[in-house]
Amino acid sequence: MHRPMPYQLGLWLAEYVNIRCQLCGCYRKAPYNDPTNSNHADPSAKRSSSQSATTNKSLLCSRCQRSIAWLPAPFYVDIAASVTLPIQAASYYDYPLRQAIRAFKHSEDMSRLPLLVHMLRQLPRPKGCHAGNSVILPMPTTDNRLLKRGFDPVTILSIYLSKHWQIPLWHGVERQDDTVSQQGLSRSERLTNLKDAFVLIETPPVRRLLLFDDVATTGASLQALARAIIPTQPYPTSPEATGMTNKDVSHSSNSDSQPADVKTTKYHISAYALAHGSQNQK
Repeated sequence: MHRPMPYQLGLWLAEYVNIRCQLCGCYRKAPYNDPTNSNHADPSAKRSSSQSATTNKSLLCSRCQRSIAWLPAPFYVDIAASVTLPIQAASYYDYPLRQAIRAFKHSEDMSRLPLLVHMLRQLPRPKGCHAGNSVILPMPTTDNRLLKRGFDPVTILSIYLSKHWQIPLWHGVERQDDTVSQQGLSRSERLTNLKDAFVLIETPPVRRLLLFDDVATTGASLQALARAIIPTQPYPTSPEATGMTNKDVSHSSNSDSQPADVKTTKYHISAYALAHGSQNQK
């Protein structure tokens, strides 16, 4: 797997040379703590995580690690009749993570990348997913935005997520250049802005598709991306395919849109992000 340079060099320095916490900078980094648990990942993911524990060292001190609310409850958006897309974030879009995401995304502040990689490592590999049956689809950007910004932060982050999960990337969807930034728009404006924003340019090579974005404010971008993939006559996703637990299914049972049986499924689509919402608005 190709690793982006000089991003990788900066991460190596933060991981193996700098002994201080990447968030507070005061205390020594804590020993690695495997975030995988039985509610979010399968035994193969646990084995993979334990085997790489010596290389995936913690980048935060234990105090900062405990101060952050990891893995908030997933939320759901409708992508077709009776089809929901579960979106799991690593944490909330609150201080100080919000500032770190913005600094990397808008200013290419590489000093913030180790913290964001640490956030990615809090996302256990989805149940039943592996390199042979799944791909990660990063949120596509446009040529104009890439030219203006000079780099693609979501693709950079997705490379590290791919390494963490040991699942390859896939870039089979393109984003059109005639949409504006989603930042500052209301949910209805976001949905209108994203209509026909994504185009499927190649057939997915596998059935399990893991969408990824840096921030899922309303889920509108991930919703539009998923709608570009599902066929005209959609096939609902199943709890097993998305890694949803019985608790998650119960959580979504109050909605009119519920996951359907796996036998009717063509593609299993679920979505992930660094951050979503605010813990103060729960």
